[in-house]
Amino acid sequence: MLSGLTKFILGFLLAIAVLIGGGGAVALYFMNRTGIAPAKPIFSNDSPSVKAKAPKTTQPGGGKPALTPGTQTQSSPTSAPTESPKATPSPKPLPSGAYRGRVSWREGLSLRSQPNQEAEKIGGVGFNQKIIVLEENDDKSWQKIRLEDSQQEGWVKAGNTEKVDKQ
Repeated sequence: MLSGLTKFILGFLLAIAVLIGGGGAVALYFMNRTGIAPAKPIFSNDSPSVKAKAPKTTQPGGGKPALTPGTQTQSSPTSAPTESPKATPSPKPLPSGAYRGRVSWREGLSLRSQPNQEAEKIGGVGFNQKIIVLEENDDKSWQKIRLEDSQQEGWVKAGNTEKVDKQ
């Protein structure tokens, strides 16, 4: 009879120890998971990181750039004339009454097909993104805009953009 009571007490104590140990392990696991900082989010309006420029390759002691077979120096009489860099095309002229602007609403804007809240969303415009304000509706509560980079047009709620003076 004594051995049965001893087995019961030892079994009970072992079960309590397993429960406490398992609970402690789970608690430590979740405490450690909450202590890890999440990765920094990257937003479309963040400036890209600056990359270091690679140094120019030169010949030792010569001070001139290394030449690969088939290349010629600028002073060579047989070298072909160099092309002048092509000018970047000037932006299209704005329609009358239109002006350049940017999105001033921090969360960005929904681009809609018509000037009302129930209209289909056709895209989005990020904070600080460059736009061209083409027109406003009759009660001036919506603005028709064109995105400068993609030329996509749509309507956004007025008051969330600001005019940019281009110099």
